[in-house]
Amino acid sequence: MKEERKEGEILKILEEDARTSDSEIARMIGVDEEEVRSTISELEKQGIIIKYKALINYEKAGMKAVQALIELNLSPERSTGYDSVAERISKFSEVKSVRLVSGEYDLLVRVEGETMREVAYFVAEKIAPLEQVRNTVTHFLLKTYKENGEIYEEEEKGKRLAVTL
Repeated sequence: MKEERKEGEILKILEEDARTSDSEIARMIGVDEEEVRSTISELEKQGIIIKYKALINYEKAGMKAVQALIELNLSPERSTGYDSVAERISKFSEVKSVRLVSGEYDLLVRVEGETMREVAYFVAEKIAPLEQVRNTVTHFLLKTYKENGEIYEEEEKGKRLAVTL
């Protein structure tokens, strides 16, 4: 099996379920278990596999966290562009992800807090005052239907759809 193809298959399996054992992956792609183990180890060393993490439905667990997406319009720095401000924003503990995006805004930042007020305060007191930030738009996430390819709540069996005329 070609090395790139093997790595790609291992990555897809782990992305779907990081708890899949090396022996199960070996069986699935038809290679030796030690080969899987060494490939995974190398992918971790190269920083391709960054972290193994559980996807948790906090609402179902009764642990409600308020999440928001913040669109940021920035003035890029002369020597580093958007990188230095993105790095600075990334260091706040409330920040869960920072992405450079195309379109009207430059960065898309996902933050979490215990209340809407806490998130709003964070944006107003920590993000908006940054010198490079020209404009912010905050979108509070109200409900998650699907995350990382996983549907949070399956439709109830036998539930009928409304009929309209």
